[in-house]
Amino acid sequence: MPHKITLTGSATGPLREYDRYVAFDMREKGSPSAPKGLKKSTFISYTVFVAKKAFNKTGLTKKSIMHEKILIQGEPTLDIPIDECPGEVGVICFQITVLPNKNDKEKNESDTKKEPKQEASASSQAQKNTEPTKQQEEQAPVSQPAANEQKKETETLQPEAKEAPVPEKKAVPKKKQLPTQPKGTQDVLNFDEIVVPEEFLKTRPNPEKTQKVIEFVKRTGHLDEPLTIDKESKVLKDGYRRYVVAKTIKMDKVPVVYEYQK
Repeated sequence: MPHKITLTGSATGPLREYDRYVAFDMREKGSPSAPKGLKKSTFISYTVFVAKKAFNKTGLTKKSIMHEKILIQGEPTLDIPIDECPGEVGVICFQITVLPNKNDKEKNESDTKKEPKQEASASSQAQKNTEPTKQQEEQAPVSQPAANEQKKETETLQPEAKEAPVPEKKAVPKKKQLPTQPKGTQDVLNFDEIVVPEEFLKTRPNPEKTQKVIEFVKRTGHLDEPLTIDKESKVLKDGYRRYVVAKTIKMDKVPVVYEYQK
């Protein structure tokens, strides 16, 4: 039987598009308490590969995938090139589902309760509005000449208003992404500023994949993907292998992407 795997959570990195599929990174931590005599499980990073047709049916976008909670069902694979699979394990997705948010459910229930009350108040308000409209229709013939004069005055004033020069808004220069950094980089930080959690320090990345990343950096001059960190505390959230590579080749600055907080 094929190996099956199920993941739940949000994307930890930007969405990457290819010819017939898209890819994004996820991570999961195992049970907080392991059986007696065994070591606790650590974070595992996954790279999920989804067909474009299946991904488009979910309605997800590059921005929303960072905030929505999703369910992935598929099979693990280790035969993906390191450039396309920065995670420790690749996952071929057979089914992707967007999980509902609890806050959205409560909001929809409250809206359905308010709808009957709003319809009743709207009908009573409509009845009240019909009475003053009758009075306005009776007074309309008397006030029509004055209204015509006001229209003429506004028409004469409009050309003057058009001739007034409108100050041009200065365009705010957008930050250009450095060509020497990987796709999706939001910022560049000093290597010494990044704080590595203890659970990462206890792990040892796959030596073969680590060596491939080192060769990639030597060939291109930059990492294959930015590190994911917390914006305020500078704590490393994902990309420990790339952190080890940057430390090995003594990089002064590293590309990062900030983890979105819900």
